Amino acid sequence: MSLQLFELFKGFRLMDLLDIAIVAYVSFKAIQLIRGTRAVQLLKGLVVLVVSTKLSEWLGLYTINWILKNAMTVGAIALLIVFQPELRRALEQMGRGRFFSTPLLGLGEEELNRLIDHIAGAAEELSKDKIGALMVLEKQTGLNEYIETGIKIGGNVTAELLINIFIPNTPLHDGAVIIRNDKIMAAGCYLPLTENPNLSKELGTRHRAALGVTEQSDAVAIIVSEETGVISVAREGKLSRYLDVKTLKNMLKDIYQIKEKKSSLWYWRRSNG
Repeated sequence: MSLQLFELFKGFRLMDLLDIAIVAYVSFKAIQLIRGTRAVQLLKGLVVLVVSTKLSEWLGLYTINWILKNAMTVGAIALLIVFQPELRRALEQMGRGRFFSTPLLGLGEEELNRLIDHIAGAAEELSKDKIGALMVLEKQTGLNEYIETGIKIGGNVTAELLINIFIPNTPLHDGAVIIRNDKIMAAGCYLPLTENPNLSKELGTRHRAALGVTEQSDAVAIIVSEETGVISVAREGKLSRYLDVKTLKNMLKDIYQIKEKKSSLWYWRRSNG
């Protein structure tokens, strides 16, 4: 038995094993990237097309086989267009690697704590009064394209200013606030909506916009529900709901503190759960 195993692996080189490991890792990451998006259904359709092409060839259905083969030739170009959001997200994640990460803030610990207190304090007050809000914290990926859709502010982050922005029946109430470092860059911003088909129907436009911007960037979004006052946090296309103020503060502190330790302020530690 051992001799048979030796003969089986004798032709393998170390580089072959490394090659297989890299392909397996890239495939796993690709599955993670498209999971929960409409790209999954598109990929299933592609598999059906490939299988149908092979079956038509084996069964001698030459006309159908010719049509399917030509469809696949054109489909190769179409795939680049259809999967554009996923390809863009993959390239952005590569660009956000540690090698390229740079510090975004030069604030001391006291200033960071004050910034967190203002954001969490605003979320708490808005939650009590059931005032809808959407606050987006910019990280490594720039959000200028969304900032341009809103009203420029450029003021320091304070709980009072954030609360006033989201007061109902005001011009900026319905949009998102985008925060860069310790500045409110703009309010009333329009964000892309998530394309996740499995999202609960009870979630409104704010939650869908929060998930959308975190799917297309590494931003973190804080949402206050207008209907229930529930505080939620969106990150990496995932939503954490029913947060209290203490949990929200801990999340924000985790973002800042970990980034300082890693010499890049906005590094996000992935939870083991």
